[in-house]
Amino acid sequence: MEREVIEADLVLPTHLGFKKIQMYEKYPKGQARGRHWKHLKQIIQAENYQNYPPDVPNYINIESPPSMHPCKRICDITGFEAPYYDPRTNLRYANAEVFKAIRSLPNDYVQRYLALRNAAVVLR
Repeated sequence: MEREVIEADLVLPTHLGFKKIQMYEKYPKGQARGRHWKHLKQIIQAENYQNYPPDVPNYINIESPPSMHPCKRICDITGFEAPYYDPRTNLRYANAEVFKAIRSLPNDYVQRYLALRNAAVVLR
């Protein structure tokens, strides 16, 4: 039994998942290296945007209609997505730890956070 195992040919895959492939192995000489990305200037020249009407949004004209999706609510402290808001301070928060931190903030700090979001309300 052992003799059969020793004499058997060892078959390995051509590429092992944990090894990095060298560029010369991946793309032999003379083959294309894949997708070539275009710069904005090349896109503009190729698409001939001068012939489009001015009210159609494109790469040149950045005016576009407002989004139909509601904007994401972001935590005022951490920057993560915030499913909750504090009714006392109107600050948005992501989890219970941030809520505790919000409740311990002085009133002038709360006003500064609200001013950053352009939602400053005088809380007296």
